[in-house]
Amino acid sequence: MFKNHMWRLTPAVLLLVFLSGCFGEENLTALDPKGEAAQWIYDNMILSLVIMTFVSVVVFAIFFIIVVKFRRKDGDDELPKQVHGNTAMEITWTVIPVLLLVILFVPTVTGTFDFHVDADPSEHEDSVYINVTGHQYWWQFDYEEGFTAGQEVYIPVGERVIFELNAEDVIHSFWVPALGGKIDNIPGVSNALWLEAKEPGVYLGKCAELCGPSHALMDFKVIALERDDYDAWVEDMTAVEAEETAANAEAGYEVFQENSCIACHAVGGQGMATGPTLTNFGDRQKFAGVYDIDDDEKLAQWIKDPQSLKQGNNMPAHPDISDEDMADLIDYLRSLQVRPEGADY
Repeated sequence: MFKNHMWRLTPAVLLLVFLSGCFGEENLTALDPKGEAAQWIYDNMILSLVIMTFVSVVVFAIFFIIVVKFRRKDGDDELPKQVHGNTAMEITWTVIPVLLLVILFVPTVTGTFDFHVDADPSEHEDSVYINVTGHQYWWQFDYEEGFTAGQEVYIPVGERVIFELNAEDVIHSFWVPALGGKIDNIPGVSNALWLEAKEPGVYLGKCAELCGPSHALMDFKVIALERDDYDAWVEDMTAVEAEETAANAEAGYEVFQENSCIACHAVGGQGMATGPTLTNFGDRQKFAGVYDIDDDEKLAQWIKDPQSLKQGNNMPAHPDISDEDMADLIDYLRSLQVRPEGADY
């Protein structure tokens, strides 16, 4: 009885598994391209599907015609007419697949050369150039202007942005499905790709290479701004001084210093950058890549016991911070903003 029920459920289960790839966070899809590279991937995928559908329809149509028309009939014991060695048929079923492969080959090769990019910054002096370093399990973005951002990377709309890809520990893979393809971050090797956003927005990114127990939580965001807004953000990021960040939350700043947070997290160009830079922490939508920035309880848990939220990460635990100090520390972290009041981004 159980086997019978399982047999009935199998198609529904398979359908759910198939459809599970269609759902998820907004913009985390390659089926809604928002950039030139993503559009090329999407167009080639559709072209491949059209060709495969055409081939499948023709093959199955011929198959069913043959099954119906030439099926063995009662009393018919004669051998069918043999057609092996038919030159016209052999040429036909050789030429058609070759033509279909050429149709796929040409855009694939031309696009591959178009989207290839050199990792040498001197080759891209007129482009925004960002060095991306993958860590377990967060992303570091170093800008040519001399500042660092973590977990969220800002780019100008309508411009090709060059990303130089490196890794600190193991192999990661940088992927923004709505904007382009993926390329690996490999320790000791510099790869590169370019992305271009056609319109302002927030585009979700993922690590696409299994890199440890918290690989699935290694998210980041690409925030595309109009050029004027982007320039304003860059100016704000370069202008921040660490001492100024404590103006609205001095008690929290003291907790931050006392617990040696600045030994791992740089603020306004001061401190170490072994962990994500916190200069614009209050502007972010997520912390640890995946948790809502407004969730005080989760943020406190992250500071006290980071392994409980992201297994295998390198952030040290701070279980001894009191509730009062934790509230002050969270207030300070939320005060770390560079976005001008009233800005659209």
